[in-house]
Amino acid sequence: MARDSSATKARLLDAAFSEFATYGIAGARVDRIAEAAQANKRLIYVYFGNKEQLFDAVLQRALETGSESVPFDVEDLPGYAGAIFDHLVAQPSLMRLMLWKRLERPGSADAEAASYRTKIALVEQAQRAGLIEPSLDPADVLTLVMGLSQAWFGAMGDPAADDGGTEWEPERLARHRAAVVESVRRATAPAPAP
Repeated sequence: MARDSSATKARLLDAAFSEFATYGIAGARVDRIAEAAQANKRLIYVYFGNKEQLFDAVLQRALETGSESVPFDVEDLPGYAGAIFDHLVAQPSLMRLMLWKRLERPGSADAEAASYRTKIALVEQAQRAGLIEPSLDPADVLTLVMGLSQAWFGAMGDPAADDGGTEWEPERLARHRAAVVESVRRATAPAPAP
């Protein structure tokens, strides 16, 4: 019977996501990843190369999933910020993975950089169209939106603080989300004409 390599790869990526989010690149162990995925450790090297390349594959998959789950909407940056917040609430370990990436691999990968350049160009177009405050640098607008969307997930006691995640009450989540959306709306709205 032929093995289902795509199912094995998916299990390895899922297990690696959890391992990297918990331990980072340096602390992650391929033995634990293989065991959690119920796969032969050798398959990690066959499918992905070394541990660093596996991390790259996990990160790429997380970025693609995020882009599919939260499409960039330059015409509704407050809504986009709220959608990012919701995505992180649903998957708190994603923020931990991104924090490890920033600590152990500062800078942007090619795919990340391309994604940001595209979004910055769209922000610039929206500014020219009068949809976003034109006095702000387009890269600063994107940084503001991303930073506000992620701010609560880097604070002590946030849902990404431990393996199980800290359960936030729905009312608290709603208040934080509303603050994110309103802050982005106020910061990016074009000033009224005199």
